[in-house]
Amino acid sequence: MLASSWNPEWGKRLRAERERLGLSLRDVETLSHSIAEKLQSSDYNIAHTSLADIENGKWPPTLHRLYTLSVIYGRDYDRLASLCGVPASEALTEHKKLGLPRTYLIGPVPEKHKSTALSAVELREKLRAERTNLVPKIIETWDEVPLVLQQMDGSNPLYGYIGLDDYTLHPFIRPGAFVRIDPRQKKIPPVDWHGEHDRPIFFVELRERYVCSWCEMHDGRLILIPSHESKRRAQHVRYPAEATIIGRVTGVTMDLVEPLESEVRA
Repeated sequence: MLASSWNPEWGKRLRAERERLGLSLRDVETLSHSIAEKLQSSDYNIAHTSLADIENGKWPPTLHRLYTLSVIYGRDYDRLASLCGVPASEALTEHKKLGLPRTYLIGPVPEKHKSTALSAVELREKLRAERTNLVPKIIETWDEVPLVLQQMDGSNPLYGYIGLDDYTLHPFIRPGAFVRIDPRQKKIPPVDWHGEHDRPIFFVELRERYVCSWCEMHDGRLILIPSHESKRRAQHVRYPAEATIIGRVTGVTMDLVEPLESEVRA
């Protein structure tokens, strides 16, 4: 059975927030009354004795009291929750990792994330001239990096972009797609997949370009295998002299249809 307790260290963090503003326990109590009156609920009240117990590690603040403290201390609610050991800001990220049993509609983009969505639309024009490449290499010369790409600028996992003229794995990975790359997986597995959708995909660096492709290894040569629909031929390169395997592609984000002109103008 998992233990449940209020860590005294979290209470010290809340005390530090209060002292940062030069507030006494009674100051917070007084300020909490106005918040409770505005919201018409005594749940938002914080007695000075209760706050002292919270700061001394005796028990955690309730959801309502944590909101009151976030208002008084001028901290984002999620930020204050994280100071108390609750990773509230990671909730959406963790939700995406869950394997929910049924198909469901996510709904419209939340208001606070709309700027990110608009940045993604603006990217379409900015990326037209880019070839298939790693995201960090694409943005290293940009003066201003859109938020949607800032979130992809990392080393574990890596993210790659598929150039608009790169039809190597079309329609499995379309031009303009972003792919997530696991740099820990660089070994080409044996040919034992059950179909093209199960076939492992790798992001590979050649001498002058990158390629995202199915791969096989034979007699010291790396074979880059395109999809049948691409109408391209397999390419044989010496390995590792002429190619570096960046990692295995573990995820992909791409458009299935071109956006309407009205969306582009928006």
